[in-house]
Amino acid sequence: MLPVGAFSDDDARRVILRALRLLAIVTAVALPFVWWKLGWQSAALLAVGAAISGAGLWKWLRLMAAVMARMDSGDAEAKARPMGRVLMGFFLTLGLMLLVLYVSLKYLDGSGD
Repeated sequence: MLPVGAFSDDDARRVILRALRLLAIVTAVALPFVWWKLGWQSAALLAVGAAISGAGLWKWLRLMAAVMARMDSGDAEAKARPMGRVLMGFFLTLGLMLLVLYVSLKYLDGSGD
């Protein structure tokens, strides 16, 4: 186990990418079983939940990369992407994920009443 001080930006990036890969594998394995046992609505809800989780992890990775680039560079304006645009994309994606979650629960026999 690495001490916290030895955990680098690349290590954090690899952890998030591994989590995305694990999410894809678990979803691909579980989806046929859920479809067979619980029906297509539950399988669709599983797929929507996995997509929302994956999008959230991806956005955290991008936000982390933007913050680290800004912290690591001495001249933050030269290399780093504008933080306002990154944050706006992050929060817009969160809002879109909330909307997708509501619609999927409402129309796929979830509990979105």
